[in-house]
Amino acid sequence: MPRQKLRYALCLHADEFDDLEAFKVYAVLPDDEAGRDDMLRVLDESGEDYLYPARCFVFIELPRVAERALSSHGRA
Repeated sequence: MPRQKLRYALCLHADEFDDLEAFKVYAVLPDDEAGRDDMLRVLDESGEDYLYPARCFVFIELPRVAERALSSHGRA
């Protein structure tokens, strides 16, 4: 099965979530079902993925060098 491309999102606010940090970039896994419920499947620092409300994030485009750096650093 081909690997799907990760997207990246900036957390805009994390007031109600202890495990998110505002203004931090997170990798987002593709999840159509979660998207239909206005949720995003976000990878945290432990490498685990959890669902969060999409309203907490805005998708961003990263330069390739930044994507590679995040991937090689275990963040994506």
